[in-house]
Amino acid sequence: MEHFNLIVIGSGPAGRRAAVQAAKLGKSVLVVENRLRLGGVSVHTGTIPSKTLRETVLNLSGWRERGFYGLSYRVKKDIEGKDLGARLRMTLNHEIEVLEHQFNRNGVRTFGGMARFIDQNHIAVVAPDGDETRFGFDHAVIAVGTAPYRPANIPFNDHSVLDSDSLVSEPRVPRSLTVVGAGVIGIEYATIFSALDVPVTIVEPKDTILDFIDREIIEEFTHDLRQRGVTLRLGTKVEKVEIDEQGWAVSILADGRRIRTDMLLYAAGRSGATANLGLENAGITPVDRGRLKVDPVTFQTEVRNIYAAGDVIGWPSLASTSMEQGRIAALHACGAPMPPAPEFFPYGIYAVPEISTVGLTEQQVRAQNIPYEAGIARFRETSRGHIMGLQSGMMKMIFALDTRKLLGVHIVGEGATELIHIGQAVLNLGGTLDYFVENAFNYPTLAEAYKIAALDAWNRMPRTTPIAEVMEEPEIEITRRKARAGKAGA
Repeated sequence: MEHFNLIVIGSGPAGRRAAVQAAKLGKSVLVVENRLRLGGVSVHTGTIPSKTLRETVLNLSGWRERGFYGLSYRVKKDIEGKDLGARLRMTLNHEIEVLEHQFNRNGVRTFGGMARFIDQNHIAVVAPDGDETRFGFDHAVIAVGTAPYRPANIPFNDHSVLDSDSLVSEPRVPRSLTVVGAGVIGIEYATIFSALDVPVTIVEPKDTILDFIDREIIEEFTHDLRQRGVTLRLGTKVEKVEIDEQGWAVSILADGRRIRTDMLLYAAGRSGATANLGLENAGITPVDRGRLKVDPVTFQTEVRNIYAAGDVIGWPSLASTSMEQGRIAALHACGAPMPPAPEFFPYGIYAVPEISTVGLTEQQVRAQNIPYEAGIARFRETSRGHIMGLQSGMMKMIFALDTRKLLGVHIVGEGATELIHIGQAVLNLGGTLDYFVENAFNYPTLAEAYKIAALDAWNRMPRTTPIAEVMEEPEIEITRRKARAGKAGA
């Protein structure tokens, strides 16, 4: 029986980062993956496929150019499932090749099969051909991710009634779509297909969507959806789904309404993929829907030499944070110093349009009784936004009144998930409103929205600043140019 310092179960973002980190510290590492190829949920059915599908749709539909050329503008007139699948396969192969090269370069061993714990220091792996191999370990990281929740009363057939995994396995463009569940996955796919001009209906039992996002951003987002013809059925649940004689999905809602569409995507939650791991043999008990409870600092489970990271431990279920969780788990297992976790991390929703947020929402600031002011910038106010033909999109910034420190940045619109990192850096470094007012941004860019939003907030803040700072922005720039010219002459 081979013995390893660290065994990682799963090769998604958390698993790969844990494995590489431990290997770089000189440890012997084995990664066990039950799929035919490496990559985990992120590469095969989650992050990479959904974002690739989004980019394909935006490119082929001409979505980004419709602000100039009209709603009827198309790059390709008839977009079919094969158009969507071609780019998915190319991207998938590239991601797997990069991961395989990374493992080989760092001396990480891999083994294909389904892992099951024998006890807290041994696992058995059943290969696809049925052979079983046993391995010993000092430490283990469980990074198996999640699988779509499939309730028994939903007649999944992977054609007209699907979950998010089967949707990307064989993508097709439906004539109409019902999305059950207005979480991140449901909203992303609903808006992607809406960009293809597919009539979309979203059904959500709660009266609100994406409650962790600032409400003003969500109001802007839902307004955009309704303008595009997306139907929102909030505050009601799907009681039953039937498939009619034509093979279409018929959703029967609790309020009596019926929705008939060519396709139904059930996206109401996911479960930790832990059912077949034999966790009871290692002394680990899953909690809600198969997820694992861990120490939030070290990512240890109740069995101290076994760690868990990534989506299998729940919120925030982001590829970016999963990577850091896996790395921190490996550092702790190897006895290496662990960096302090950043106080704030960005959250990105790759809907159409994108949403990204970092820091406190206005609702959280008010709940904490922090005196604050907020500033708004709309992308159409920027020269870059006008050049791009943007009709929507906004940035909201929140500042503390007493310290002028940045408290949160919230963006909806083109490039939101890229723009958010400026706010993330300033927030984690304890920066203030003055950074955005006093620094120059490339022109023309959407990043100018930071200065516009900061000035918008400053205009409503109490006037306790020196007289030089109360000049209009153009006067400030003229004064500074004269000062720089004077210094140069001297």
